[in-house]
Amino acid sequence: MGTTRSPADPGPRKAAPGAPHQTLALAAMLCAVSMTFIDQTIVAIAAPSIIGELGLSASGMQWVVNAYLLALAAFFALGGRLSDILGHRRTMVVGTLVFVVSSALCGFVPSGDAAQPWLIAFRATQGLGAALMFPAALAVVVNVFPVERRGRALALFFGLSGALTALGPLLGGWLTAWTWRAVFWVNVPVAAVALVLAALARIPDRRRAGRLDVPGAVLVAVGMGLSVLGLQQASAWGWGSAATWACIAVGLAVLVVFCRYELRTEQPLITLRVFRDRAFATDNLVLFFAMLAFVPVFFFASVYAQVSLSASPNQAALYLLYFFIGFGLASQWGGHILDKRGARPALLLGTAVGAVGFALWAAKLTDLSMHDQWPYAALAGAGIGLLLAPAATDAVNRAIDASYGEVTGITQTVRYFAASVGIAVFGTILTHTTADRVAGTLEGRGVPRETAEDVGRSVAEAVTGHPDGSTPSGDGPVATVMRRAADAVRADFAEANQWVFGGMAVALAVAFLFALRHPGTRVTGGTAGDGGGPERGGTGG
Repeated sequence: MGTTRSPADPGPRKAAPGAPHQTLALAAMLCAVSMTFIDQTIVAIAAPSIIGELGLSASGMQWVVNAYLLALAAFFALGGRLSDILGHRRTMVVGTLVFVVSSALCGFVPSGDAAQPWLIAFRATQGLGAALMFPAALAVVVNVFPVERRGRALALFFGLSGALTALGPLLGGWLTAWTWRAVFWVNVPVAAVALVLAALARIPDRRRAGRLDVPGAVLVAVGMGLSVLGLQQASAWGWGSAATWACIAVGLAVLVVFCRYELRTEQPLITLRVFRDRAFATDNLVLFFAMLAFVPVFFFASVYAQVSLSASPNQAALYLLYFFIGFGLASQWGGHILDKRGARPALLLGTAVGAVGFALWAAKLTDLSMHDQWPYAALAGAGIGLLLAPAATDAVNRAIDASYGEVTGITQTVRYFAASVGIAVFGTILTHTTADRVAGTLEGRGVPRETAEDVGRSVAEAVTGHPDGSTPSGDGPVATVMRRAADAVRADFAEANQWVFGGMAVALAVAFLFALRHPGTRVTGGTAGDGGGPERGGTGG
């Protein structure tokens, strides 16, 4: 937009009238996107209190979590495209306003029958706001910083915003003691700071002429929504249900139609030819399998801590903090590796460390000791931290014709669709495994098989609503056995979580196999961001 900037300019001085202030721009974008990260964890900590006050079912609460993630996935590509057409700064501001208004309305949810649809609906619009905000914010950072400094800037962007996710559990535990509604209201002051800083940073509003692909946006939203609906509802409908497989099959079919449509349309929502770049395709595959673990671990680790370890919300927050310490420290290391050697070494090291960390963590879950697990939780977090920024940054730097808003929309769609799938699949696994193990425990204590199976299903469905290990009330024989078997039930839930965390280790192992396919080419030229696309050269070591 007519500004000049030296690649070595750190940003604080005035390079030219109207030049963007790099430090303020980065700070503004960090504040904005930190809300999206914090919201992924803060709600997980508050879930039992929300269930208790509003009377939600456990599956209903999973939809409260997943409605946000699914909207993020479904509309990220749309957000990226709108960011290019309308301008990155303008789209970031609109997205922030949608997000914060939806957050406030989530906090004002009424009690009664309307509570669940109200909360799910406004969590979805929160996700829409984040989907508009995030690709625009990332595109602002990419455009403000030259390519030779972008790796470290984006490492800071992803590292700090990701590390700020640790505030979610800590804030959640503290705010829930007052009222769980405050976990949504806390976004209001953060959004205000982000908007003020964005105004002070004088960010140019770059635009690209183009048409919005509305049919493509509808197809990708419907396809993702149906497939995730089938995966998540499998715990209630059963894997033998026609409805389960119909949703999954139709959803995947719609996604195939979407891909075929995008290849034929003149101005697609997603330019699929970018996947011809082997490095870009590999980056996204690694992100997909890593995100099967990264976001779901917040929810499942929090529930595990509150159920199996009988932890309070504050204690559960500290439990998750072990993971975030490893993540935050390793993310900066990953950025340095990317700048010096390219993405491939960081992807290989991160996926390997993450797979080992999650596997060791899964093995220790049955020890029922929070403090004995911290090295493995930190190791799992370190693995994710090592790979996340390099994979995302390397993909962004390979944008076609420097269309950063579009390409960040692609990468974030992949990430959050994977997160939604992870929540749905691991939630189904956890429910079924918990039900089977609790039923086995009760049957071993003399409860008839049919009754034990019914109670096992009930406990599995309600477990996220009873973090104190409480069991069905009453003075009947089953209630008496349940009270006496409370410790065994907590152990059963820990064993069920081993399948979940083990599945996360498998996901990282698969990501490692894909990381081996990364060609190791690096973005080395100065043309990226100048309208011509990045130069490739060198090797990633």
